Amino acid sequence: MVHDHLPEGVTRDTMEVDVLIVGGGAAGLSCAYKIASDIEKHNQAIAEGKINAEPIPEQMIVVLEKATEVGAHSFSGAVLKPTALKELIPNYIELGCPLDSEVKKDAVYYLGDSSAFKLPIVPPPFHNTGNYIVSLSKFNRWLAQQCESKGINIFPGFAAVEALYEGDRIVGVRTGDKGRDKEGNPKANFEPGLILKAKTTIFAEGTRGSLFKQVSKKLDLRAGKNPEVFEEGVKEVIQMPAGTVEAGQVIHTMGYPLKKSIGGTFIYTIPGDKIILGLVAYLDTNDPLLDPHKELQKLKTHPFIANMIKGGKVVAYGGKTLPAGGWFSMPKLYGDGWMVCGDSASMVDVQKLKGIHLAMKSGMAAAEAAFVAIQKQDSSHEVLKAYEDKVHASYIKSELYRVRNFHQTLSMGFVKSLPLIALQEITGGRGLVDNMKCHEDAETTASVKEVWGTDDALTTTPENKLPKTDGVLMFDKLGSVYLTGTSHDEDSPNHLILGDASICRNVCEPKYKSPCVQFCPASVYEMLPSTVEAGKYDLQINYTNCIHCKTCDIKCPTKNIDWTVPEGGGGPKYTET
Repeated sequence: MVHDHLPEGVTRDTMEVDVLIVGGGAAGLSCAYKIASDIEKHNQAIAEGKINAEPIPEQMIVVLEKATEVGAHSFSGAVLKPTALKELIPNYIELGCPLDSEVKKDAVYYLGDSSAFKLPIVPPPFHNTGNYIVSLSKFNRWLAQQCESKGINIFPGFAAVEALYEGDRIVGVRTGDKGRDKEGNPKANFEPGLILKAKTTIFAEGTRGSLFKQVSKKLDLRAGKNPEVFEEGVKEVIQMPAGTVEAGQVIHTMGYPLKKSIGGTFIYTIPGDKIILGLVAYLDTNDPLLDPHKELQKLKTHPFIANMIKGGKVVAYGGKTLPAGGWFSMPKLYGDGWMVCGDSASMVDVQKLKGIHLAMKSGMAAAEAAFVAIQKQDSSHEVLKAYEDKVHASYIKSELYRVRNFHQTLSMGFVKSLPLIALQEITGGRGLVDNMKCHEDAETTASVKEVWGTDDALTTTPENKLPKTDGVLMFDKLGSVYLTGTSHDEDSPNHLILGDASICRNVCEPKYKSPCVQFCPASVYEMLPSTVEAGKYDLQINYTNCIHCKTCDIKCPTKNIDWTVPEGGGGPKYTET
């Protein structure tokens, strides 16, 4: 339900901007910084007599960020390949870029139920020497500081809820109202959203961008493309005793604890005796009981991991989806008045689990096209097509094209896929079939009985049991959510829109045992005894727990949940992730 009626006598302010960037993550901030830098260089070259051209007057460049501050919703592994950073801000070291540790050691292990086998040679995709382990939330805060030093306007706490059109041309966005109650009625502290009219609008919302999802549907931007597919990642930061952790190690594992789903884990060590422990699972699994949070807790019971984290304490937690479709799932990247970059455009190398440098590079390429649009005072699709050309000419294409069939192949199963992935390595990503097709993640879910052999597998199978919690190293979901700092106004509209509650009660729970209760990493969804039909269950949505991973929007088998942006400022408050 969209609540956009205004009280009598209240109107929305309109602001005219030159370039509007929706999303203050690595892609959006890199885009803003690059535009401002290019304008600066252009005007300086004119002043020094190096070029004969008109100087560009001061431009209103605005970045909208739905979190209370930049970085609060930023979540990733994260190992940063510094190629785009070096290009964008060559003196990043001198400017105090928060790089936790340069990667010094790589290792890959296969975990059995209680054994650990170290691969004698680290496969090429897992080579990280020369990359940096970073906190993406800290990194994006630093990027925002660099942008502000260039005069860029960053508006935190403003969620873009609607794109504004003139025909098929995008001419800006509307931001969400603040201060509405659960029913959508204005409260005493009501503030109407803004109308931001923009010559060029750039979508950089991150994974499953909620506004770009609407735009993509309206303009049919995924026609002829593979559907978007995703993986779900959860991670914890573990504080270890002083002097026990050697920083700069990157370890990946395969095998335990995932049995019915494809995925893997990562372990990074950083200064301050901290270990980052994470797990990523493919959302095209047919298992309706997939629960990455539970799998992460189980991972910590494995002797190899348990020994590594003994004496530690979990100090941070988070969860997020990442786009996994890659090259063949990328939408059309530009149109009249707009461009899209980063995770919203499926620009992640899932073989290497790398996307930050691709997000930054795509933002920089969009900035170059926006700069030309400013010079020409023309942001038509003919001008902005240069953005797509730049993406195709850059390492965004070379890196993503090389792994264009990787996700689809690995989805077939670890053992079955190995020879095919080896063939893809030899043939530059082609393999036996080029442009392997994939299905939407929601459509791959099977019934509990089909996957587990019994309808009551959730309560009877050992694999689905949560290890005993202790509030130190082992947590239930609510305990983990507390560590994210998540908060939403409890008297505000529910941003998780349920289509038809009877489907949850009569179809999803009997057949799938309500996958949203399992896959949500934040205990948002709960099935309670029905007040409508005796002996059945109704879905309760605890939306104030939401950490904005968007898995529900992606994996609900009946496509019955629509993730929309909450009131600006709501959500997690990540600082370590």
